[in-house]
Order: sequence, then C-alpha cells, then structure tokens
Amino acid sequence: MSTISSQEVARVAGLARIALTDEEIERFAGELGVVAESVAKVSEVATPDVPATSHPIPLTNVMRADEIGETLDRDEVMACAPASQDGQFVVPQILEED
Repeated sequence: MSTISSQEVARVAGLARIALTDEEIERFAGELGVVAESVAKVSEVATPDVPATSHPIPLTNVMRADEIGETLDRDEVMACAPASQDGQFVVPQILEED
C-alpha cells in the first residue's frame, strides 16, 4: 500500500499551483509511494556503523602537475594589444563608475 495518498498529492499540487488530472494524481501517488518506500529501505541499512560516502568509487585528481615553463614576454604581448598603458591592457569602461 502506498504511503502517499491521492489527497496528499492533490494538496501539494494545489500548493504548487500545478493542475493535475485524477489519473495523474493516482499515478503520482503510486510513484511517490515507491520512492518513499525506497528511502525507508535505505534508512534501515544506513546505520551509524556504516560510513557516509559521497561517491561510490574513489575520486582521483586528473590534472597534471604544475611545471614552470617559458612565459610570454610582456613587451611582446603589449605590442600586440590594441591599447596599453603602464604595462597593462587598456579596455573601454563598461560600468558608469569613476
């Protein structure tokens, strides 16, 4: 038997302003009942001696190690910029602030 009644589904749908047909209300009551029963089963198994996990498999870092390499010459970069001043790019102001 479902733990979620049709009346409860209709009430929540009304609060959410979702129009449901009688058939949809009955179907959702059954589906939500299955979900509630599944959560109850998990709650039975999840005892204090079972450690909490966020992932079923261990996560590993897939990024490469940082290595110092050649950098761009600032003067060369600034020479390619449309506008620069004091070693910085000059861009149009987009906010109306000083």
